Amino acid sequence: MHVDLLAGTAYNPSTMPTPVPTILVFDSGLGGLTVFTEVLKARPDARFIYAADDAGFPYGRLSEEALAARVLMVMDRLIAVHDPEFVVVACNTASTLVLPYLRARFPIPFVGTVPAIKPAAQLTRSKRITVLATPGTVARDYTRDLIETYAAGCAVNLVGSSRLAGFAEAELAGIPVSDEDLFSELEPCFVEDRDGRTDVVALACTHYPLLLERMKRLAPWPVAWIDPAPAIARRVVQLIGPPVPGHEVDEGEATIVFTEGRDLNPSLRAALYDKGLPIIALEPLPLLQT
Repeated sequence: MHVDLLAGTAYNPSTMPTPVPTILVFDSGLGGLTVFTEVLKARPDARFIYAADDAGFPYGRLSEEALAARVLMVMDRLIAVHDPEFVVVACNTASTLVLPYLRARFPIPFVGTVPAIKPAAQLTRSKRITVLATPGTVARDYTRDLIETYAAGCAVNLVGSSRLAGFAEAELAGIPVSDEDLFSELEPCFVEDRDGRTDVVALACTHYPLLLERMKRLAPWPVAWIDPAPAIARRVVQLIGPPVPGHEVDEGEATIVFTEGRDLNPSLRAALYDKGLPIIALEPLPLLQT
């Protein structure tokens, strides 16, 4: 029995991982580092594998069929090589489409990342919220169902950016884009009419919090920003428990695996080290279908 981030389904204790698990955090690129950071804080005793499918990045360019096939193929290899007891899919685009397939194929628990529409609807006072996502996430029926279920009384502005994830990767690599380029993607999030204006922006791509401080500075007025990472970390702890007493943190156990590794410049290597990923590995998995 499996559970995703916002679901209320019960968890079957008989399938719980070992007390000090190997946790695989998976994303199309480096956006999932925002989730990894929070899960590492919550379970510092665990062994971590962070997998960045940079050969497939960005996932938004893939059809639904190609995306599902890609994620399943990459996950087949990662699970065979690293044998995790628990997987966090730190990617909204993949989670809103591929989680059912992953859960059907593999006997281990998966936690997904879905747009934080329910907490956004609970937080807003103006009843005007924006969901800032990738075009793929915006287009998913899953996203529309969340809006109908949790935000029927709100005006929900869906903004799909095809460039922000790339901007976030560039930011982490030490080559940030201009304020003008960043604001051009951010501006549609802010809507104002005679009855009110946007007061909550849900970041429905794990890449986007990498740009959060700049977004706050460029915003035309203050809003509440929802980063899904802390909620994902809390969910992981609910499912596998808190850190095990007596187990020390081993910094050498955190590894980042790339499927291509094309942009590993010195600035990025330093940033990965600072985020707790001192070991860099390559698992070549070229993209065969677009």
